[in-house]
Formats: sequence, C-alpha cells, structure tokens
Amino acid sequence: MANQIALPENLFNVTSIDRTWNGVAVVITEFFGTGRVLHQLAHDDQSRLGMLLDEVGEGRCEPRLRGDAPCPIDYRPRQMHFTPAGMELWGYSDDVRYARDVNLCFDIGALGERCAIGVQHDLANTPRLRFTDEGICALIGLLAEAVSDPDPSTQLYGDALVTSIAIRLFRGNRTPVRGPARLSPLQLSDALDFLEASLPSRVDLATLANLAGLSQSHYHRAFKASTGLAPYKWQLQARIERAKALLLGTRGSLEDVAEATGFADAVHFGRTFRKLTGATPSAWRRDRLG
Repeated sequence: MANQIALPENLFNVTSIDRTWNGVAVVITEFFGTGRVLHQLAHDDQSRLGMLLDEVGEGRCEPRLRGDAPCPIDYRPRQMHFTPAGMELWGYSDDVRYARDVNLCFDIGALGERCAIGVQHDLANTPRLRFTDEGICALIGLLAEAVSDPDPSTQLYGDALVTSIAIRLFRGNRTPVRGPARLSPLQLSDALDFLEASLPSRVDLATLANLAGLSQSHYHRAFKASTGLAPYKWQLQARIERAKALLLGTRGSLEDVAEATGFADAVHFGRTFRKLTGATPSAWRRDRLG
C-alpha cells in the first residue's frame, strides 16, 4: 500500500489531471483548504510555465521563489509565472478556500528542438513572476480546456497550441522566420494519405511536420493555407465523413459508428456530428435512407 503524502497545514485536499503534448506535461491541479497556506509547488526538476485559473477566498494566491520572501510584484488578474528547471517555487495565500491552476512542465532544450524554435538564453533562464501576456493566456486557457478531452483530434490541437505558446514565450519580440506559404502538392498528398490511413487514431503534429521536412509552426500554417483547415479540424472532418459513410452503408448502431470513428461514446459522437452537420446522426441517416 502506497504511503499517503502529508499535505501542508490548512490544505486538506489536492487533486490533479494531466496530459502530454509535444513532450510538455500539462497539469491542472485543484487545491482545497482553509486559512493560511504555504507550500512548495511540484515539478521543480523541469521548467514550468503556470497560470492561475480560479481562486476563492479572502486572500490572493501568490507565487514565491522563497517561502519566507513575499512576491515583490503586485497581484494581477490572469497572472502567470515561469521558473527554469532546478528553481523552487512556492505558493502562498492568507486565506485560500479553493484554487485551480495549470502548469506546463518541460525540458526547454527538448521543446525548442521539437518545435524547431531558437530559444533566447535570457528568456529561458530568468524566472518571471506575476507577468501577463494576453496571447499566452488565451492559448493556455484553450489548452487547459482540452486536457480532459479524449477525442483523438485533440492531439493535433494541443500540439499546435503548445508550439504557439513556446514561440511566444521563448522568441520574445523577434520576428519569426517564415516558412513556405503552402505545402507542395507532394507534401499535401503525403499528409492527406497519412491522415486517412491513420484514422481514427491520434496523430501528433511532429509526425506530420517531419513527413514534410518542416517545423511544426511552419507546417501548421502551410497546411491550413493549403486546405483551409487546421490539421486537427481536417482530421475531425475526415472522421465525420467516414461516420457518414458508415451511417449510410451499414446497419451499425450509433455506438458502433462512434467506436469505429474514434469517439468516446455515442453521446460524444452525436454532439460533434450535430455541431459539424447541423443534424443528429439519427436524423441525418433517416433523412437520407427514408
């Protein structure tokens, strides 16, 4: 039986969920407590980019580089923090009842190589507390919403979000290097053939980019320019088209069609199908088969 880890004073429960995109662990943690709380945050063996999603209580949540040293920067709504690997980070509040945060935990060198971006040394090795960036904030919010989404197309979606976050965080204000505006006919053919053959399984963005010999950021932009859709949206649409073929060509139940096209269940399938077609799967099938 595993030993239960003792929680800091006044913190009576901590729960977390996580998912990995592009080698980056995205961890959402909920804290339940009462009164003054001071605790060392986890994952200090990796670089961390964190953002507070929710907080309830009389006091504000505060990031600290030392437990006994208050944060020198005033509170800001939608505040974020970045700490390099090997640096401690503490969380403090005078009176926290509930807090929820998201942390992206990663190896900077590996992430820079995987996303094919040049990382500025000063940005990668300098801690930043309570900073704000509306673009990064929006991207992290979308990533947090996707953590618990089991849909296979969410892999491409999350990979693209992580790449965009890394570019904004580590390139600073430098002008990005431009890649090709569109995929070549061969690159596009290879991409679509690979995606079709892989349906309905998860495909990561790095695999598609490597197939074309491009960086992920360049590939994502060129694929969208070539098809009119981001890779994850193209994959999702292709799964819906396959579902339509199954609805018309087989007697399979909605559960069968959902399973064959990679949806978690008939409810998830029905919700997505209606969003993209304007009709439920049952109504769509009935209208066409009579």
